[in-house]
Parts: sequence; C-alpha cells; structure tokens
Amino acid sequence: MHIDDTNILITGASRGLGRALAEALAARGARVVMVARGAEPLREAVRAIREAGGDAHALPGDVGAPDAASRIAGAAAAMVGPIDVLIHDASTLGPVPLAPLTETGDEDFERAFAVNLIGPFRLSKAVVGSMVARGRGLIVHVSSDAGVEAYPTWGAYGASKAALDHLSRTWAAELEGSGVRVISVDPGEMDTTMHADAIPDADPSALARPADVAARFVALIERPELAPSGARVAAEVAA
Repeated sequence: MHIDDTNILITGASRGLGRALAEALAARGARVVMVARGAEPLREAVRAIREAGGDAHALPGDVGAPDAASRIAGAAAAMVGPIDVLIHDASTLGPVPLAPLTETGDEDFERAFAVNLIGPFRLSKAVVGSMVARGRGLIVHVSSDAGVEAYPTWGAYGASKAALDHLSRTWAAELEGSGVRVISVDPGEMDTTMHADAIPDADPSALARPADVAARFVALIERPELAPSGARVAAEVAA
C-alpha cells in the first residue's frame, strides 16, 4: 500500500507509539486524523506535525465510550475523506501498580476490555463498510506479548489483547477477498509512559524508541508480504 495521499485514522495518538506513527505517516504524505482522550496533548502533537509540514487533525475522544465509534468515524471522514488505514493503538493497563486478578476490580476489568477490545471492534465496524465498498483498506491492531504470555498482574490487559488478536483474525477471515487487509502487530517493549507506569524499574535505555518501532510499522503497512491479512506479527520482522 502506498502511504502517500492516504487517509489514516490513529487512536491513542497523543503520545508514545501512536504519536510516533502519526509523525512517520504524515512525513510520508498521509493525511492523519489523531484520536486521544487528552485534548491538549493531542493538539500539541498535531501542531508539531503541521510545523514539520505534515497534514494532521486532532479528534479528542475516548474509544472506550459506547457512543464514540460513530462519532469518531464520521468526524474523521469529514476531516480528510474516507479512511484508508485504521490503526487501533489506544490501550489501557488499568490502575497501577498492576494487581493480581483476585484484587482486580470488576469495573477495571471491564474498562480494559472497553478500551482495548470493544472500542476497536466498534470503530472497525464503523469504517470497514467504506473500505469494502472501495475494494481497499487496512486495519491494524496494536497487540502485545501479554496477549500471548501469561504475566502475573497483567490479567485484564493480557486477556483483552489476546481477544484483540483473535478479533483481528476473525475480521481477516470474514473480509477475505474484499481487498481489506487486517493485521495484528506486537510492537515489543518500548520506552513509553505506559511501560514506565507498568514497570517503573525498567531501564529505558534497554527499550526500543517509539520512532524506531513506528518505522517498522510503516514497512508492514507498505509491504503486504511481510504481514498478510490475518497475520499476527512482531514489529521486528520489518527491521
């Protein structure tokens, strides 16, 4: 897929990998709509991209809210036109420090699934019809190794990411032959606020920079042979 002159919607885009993706894709000529809960950090990220010559738009919103998907999809299309690429990066760990399942509140477990799984499902459903009608499109789910490996205290987050991986595979199976590709990408451990919140003692120098990981995502977006529809891949494969 050629990134130049495409319309891309990214959730969780005010910081970390989401912001790095927006910066990298805008630099390649995409029109980027950036979604995040924090309005001011989001506007600052958009300003930085525009000052660098990119085409970016701020769309504050909480993907975990039941009524968010249709509003986000409609507003994004009004800003840039039909969405060609949808990247689900928004995630929540839940309260930190992370707690074992026996100490995880029901509402915290539900919130993890609302943001990490149900929100992406609703938003994909809101935009995929246009992709199918045009015979092209890409949906990217940002996964985690916690969706494959069982880490103590990561229960809500890990379970939601495991479900997201399977949701990605199911979308791909149902959209086979439509021209719409659906992939799940594990970015690996990055030097982000989320990682620091979860593992405050981690050495940042041992973690990947979001900008470097974003460059690998760009390769996966551009080169379908690296990540065919239905695949779950590590960002490292595009290194």
